[in-house]
This record gives sequence, structure tokens and C-alpha cells, in this order.
Amino acid sequence: MNRAAWIFAGLLALALPLSLLAGRVWLDPSATPNAALILSELRLPRALLAIIVGAGLGASGAAMQGYLRNPLADPGLFGIAPGAALGAVAALWFGYAVSPWLLPAFALIGAGGAMALLAAIAGRTGGIALFTLAGLMVASLAGALTALAISMAPNAFAMSEIVLWLNGALTDRSWREVTLAAPLVALGVLLLWRSGRSLDALTLGELVARSLGVDTRKLLWLLIAGIGLTVGASVAVAGIIGFVGLIVPHLVRPLTDRRPSQLIVPSALAGALLVLLADSAVRVLPFVTELRLGIALSLLGAPFFLWLLLRMRRGLV
Repeated sequence: MNRAAWIFAGLLALALPLSLLAGRVWLDPSATPNAALILSELRLPRALLAIIVGAGLGASGAAMQGYLRNPLADPGLFGIAPGAALGAVAALWFGYAVSPWLLPAFALIGAGGAMALLAAIAGRTGGIALFTLAGLMVASLAGALTALAISMAPNAFAMSEIVLWLNGALTDRSWREVTLAAPLVALGVLLLWRSGRSLDALTLGELVARSLGVDTRKLLWLLIAGIGLTVGASVAVAGIIGFVGLIVPHLVRPLTDRRPSQLIVPSALAGALLVLLADSAVRVLPFVTELRLGIALSLLGAPFFLWLLLRMRRGLV
């Protein structure tokens, strides 16, 4: 682990206990009735799920920016998140969401379908430009089908459920979602971490990387599988939570030597910290209903994106 990883691991260790206590009503373990039950069945699984989701999105964002050599790249460009969202929307549309496992299962199927389509279009050549365009096409297609499903929802309740789910949240999540997402995200982060050295070589250019022995096709498959697992599992349990993969690598990069291999693990920890803090904040805000986590991070991410664009115009990124 490098310096950035230790820093964000330390901050995460400090933030986790505070997150367990934070809420519309702050928890006092010595005075609040049923405090142990609230902690073990509500606050702890929600906090762990925030860490898992954030870690997956952060690591995938770092890998995406390293592969595309573009600081504005985001995991959503692959079309995997919209594909997972389409799968979940299908489960809600057909009423399968009453079963606790079917909605995440449909989301994972959607992510897998997007990965398969992406690989079928761009996997043979491994070219970055074609890969990016294929990802945009998959994202556009999944987005269009999701919009069609919303517009043709069988009833107002289903439409409301779809829109709320797409906004992304960790409300009412339990150990079931933690059990589902943790192994998939862990495997995905491991695959992305293994791609680090190849991503380092790719910063010198695709031809140079090939001359150094990098198998670009294998790298592409590692990224598709890694991002598919991390993003697909995250969307399956929490809905669409954007901008984490875009923001986090920029927070980590100044603390490292800027090589992609040095960014992936710290970005996973920083993403976990960002989502954990954001989820704690939405629980504390004095609104009538809890602000959706996806909306909160979008409100944070959009100005950050604009700031990045302005820095790029000045040649600072």
C-alpha cells in the first residue's frame, strides 16, 4: 500500500464509527433503546454497503481513466451501469421486485448483457477508440430502453418505484445486499488491480505498450470483467450512483506518482470514504424525506466536473 492508500484507509477507519452513530436521530449506544439492534441490523449493513459500493466505483473510475488516458472518463462510459439499470427496471416493470433476490439478479443480468455486447462489438480489436464508441452506443441503447420502460410503465406505482430506484440510495438495505455485493466487488477490484502494470505501460501509447509485451486484448477483458463486476454489483444493490468514479481519482492522484497502478487501491478506499460520508450526510440533513444518495452525489459531482473542464481549458489537468 502506498501513502495515499494509508491516508484514505485511516480516514475511512475514523469515518466508519461516526457513520454508525449519524442519522436523523443520533445514536447513543448507552442511552438509546435497542441501540445494539439498530446498529447491527440497520446502521452497520448500510455503512458496509456504502463502503463496498464506493470502493467498486472508485476503483473502476481509476482504471477507466488509466485505460482511456482521459481524466474525464467515468465507468458509465462503458454502458455497464446503464445496462444494469435496465435490468433492474425490467424487474420493477414486470413486478418481480417483490422477490428480494430477483431485482439484483436482473441488474446483474443487465450488466452481463452490456459486457457481452461491448465485448462482441469491440473485444476482437481491442482498440481504445472503438471500445469507447461501443461503450457510448451500449449506454445510449440502455438509456433509451429504460426511458421507454418508464414511459410505458404498467401503473403509476411501478413508474414511481422505477424513478426512485434509478436515483440511487442505500435506504432500507440489509445484510442480504452486503452478502450479494461484497464478493462481486472484491473480485472486480482484484481484476482491476491486476491490470495496473499494463495500464502503466499504456500511458506510453498503445504501440509502445504492445512492444513492452502488454497483451492489449487480455487487458481489455480484465477491464470489462473488473468494471462489469464492480459497477454491475453496485447498481444491483444501490441503483445509479454517479460521479464517484470521476471524482475520486482526481482526489487521489496528487498523493501518488500518478501511475494508474498506484491509483486503483487508493481510489477504492477514497471512493468508499466518499460514499460513506455522503450517505451519512443525507441521513443527517433535516429534510422531510431522506435525500436520495444518487441525487446528492450528482449535486456534488456536476460542479466538480465543471471545475475539471475549466482546469482542462487552462491546461492544468
